[in-house]
Amino acid sequence: MKHLLIAAAALVASLGTAFAQDTANGEKAFNICRPCHQVGPDAVNMLGPPLNGLDGRKAGSLPDFPYSAAMIAAGKTGTPASKGPVVWDEATFTQYIANPAAMIPNINMMFAGISGPDKDQKIKDLWAYLSQFDADGNKKK
Repeated sequence: MKHLLIAAAALVASLGTAFAQDTANGEKAFNICRPCHQVGPDAVNMLGPPLNGLDGRKAGSLPDFPYSAAMIAAGKTGTPASKGPVVWDEATFTQYIANPAAMIPNINMMFAGISGPDKDQKIKDLWAYLSQFDADGNKKK
């Protein structure tokens, strides 16, 4: 019985580690975003806007980026699924990055979404990486 309890505790501990967010893995996952997006103090508009300060930002709200009408509307009035303005947080980002066009139809983003058997962990890690940057591109303390 004692060995069974030790084995169960070890299994639970290892599962907690497997599901934790990992910013280093998130930085690797960001490589699929890099052709269109930047983060950090020197981030600029590319095909997509910089992703600095994403956590808590309304969709389509950076003033110097030419968003699609659909993305601007999502940030102002929302979508049928959001029931209000889309504000980026972990839950919203998770839904969006799995299939962007399904969440906000008619956007300009030509990315089908993160997929694969480890997609849930990749998304968690990617959010951990992105959410550490403030609006100026500095890592939050």
